[in-house]
Amino acid sequence: MLLVYTTRINNRINYTFNLIFKDLLGVDIKLTDNSEEFIKEKGPKINYSKQNFSDEVFFFCSDLLFESGIRGKELTYIEFKGSKAFFPVYNKSSAFPFDPFAASFYLVTRYEEYLPYIKDRYGRFHVKENMAYKNGFLNKPVVNIWAREIGLLLLQKHKESTPIPRKFKHIPTIDVDTAYCYKRKGLFRNAGGYLKSLTELNFNAISERTKVLLRICDDPYDTYSYQFNIHKKYNLEAVYFILFAAYDEFDKNIPVQNSKFHELIKSLADYAKVGIHPSYASNTDFNKLRDETELLAGVLNREITISRQHYLKIDLPATYRNLLNLNVSNDYTMGFAVEPGFRAGICNSFNFYDLDMDMETGLRIHPFAVMDGTLCDYKQLSPYQAINDIRSIINEVKDVDGEFISLWHNDSLSETGRWKGWRRVYEEMLAYAAGKG
Repeated sequence: MLLVYTTRINNRINYTFNLIFKDLLGVDIKLTDNSEEFIKEKGPKINYSKQNFSDEVFFFCSDLLFESGIRGKELTYIEFKGSKAFFPVYNKSSAFPFDPFAASFYLVTRYEEYLPYIKDRYGRFHVKENMAYKNGFLNKPVVNIWAREIGLLLLQKHKESTPIPRKFKHIPTIDVDTAYCYKRKGLFRNAGGYLKSLTELNFNAISERTKVLLRICDDPYDTYSYQFNIHKKYNLEAVYFILFAAYDEFDKNIPVQNSKFHELIKSLADYAKVGIHPSYASNTDFNKLRDETELLAGVLNREITISRQHYLKIDLPATYRNLLNLNVSNDYTMGFAVEPGFRAGICNSFNFYDLDMDMETGLRIHPFAVMDGTLCDYKQLSPYQAINDIRSIINEVKDVDGEFISLWHNDSLSETGRWKGWRRVYEEMLAYAAGKG
């Protein structure tokens, strides 16, 4: 048991120290604001305050964790362990030259996303507004790195406070935005598809659509058997997110009443976790979100507890509050569409902290680090270049024994159009993460 002294115990202190010590280091802690109790303690202990008592591990604290409300911060950055850190402290007795607990809280709670910011064309927090991106450490899971350094420091001081070793883990996730390219779409949508291809003089698409509808060849987006086999090869349990919504400008999956679509969803649930991929339209309409979740629950005959927002739309805290109101307990949206890396500065799951309410919630956030569309569409990398970028991210996660969550789509494994060569990228990613690449 590690005793942690601080002058005042509140929700922010509880949340942050449980995250660093219990979640990331596997060390049980007890918080105290009693200085006499702390001074008398002979076992492992840490002092988080502005006053150093003797020779304990001392972290000079900044004010963030003792504040209430949300205020704009003028952040100052320093170099630490090959990356940037912030909330510097100017006390020679402090174990670190910055406050790692305040910095971790700022990142993990997405503090900056509660402040005024410029949105991208989809209404999302723009990556260029992100302080980690602007300061060159978006590709580093700095919270994990800081926790590791705290653990090493604690171990040097107190041999009996050995952190519980963690193991690297890869969780592949698949978004099913369009279950099939041509199948199951109905007469009118296929007629529209023929007309569009004819207008564009795309005779290859006309030929391919015809062959699929006549069952001469398989639908190119029907890559589910391939996914099952490759995941089985590496003993991975995938997580699927199904867009199960009415047809709209940004929501173009198979009609929700299609029985063959239901069969596909049930088959996926036989060997993987299945969650809701709330529609773009539902992000600002709770009734739509509730209806979509209930419809998918009806197909699976089970409660829906996991989600990922379509187009990765997060509006804090509203998006997460809506999920909590539907008893969704795990969300996998935390990441950027435009850049790979660690949006919350961490590569392990954590509980959502509602800054407006200043309280920890029961919604578990699972941040992803890399997405197929980021590499192909936004960064416009070749498959070879993409493999190198993915390996770099995996190395960062392996270095801190974290969780690497990848985001792929069934159509990006189709080996058609712009996705030619990307199956190899997926296979290389799985092999490298498994230590066989």
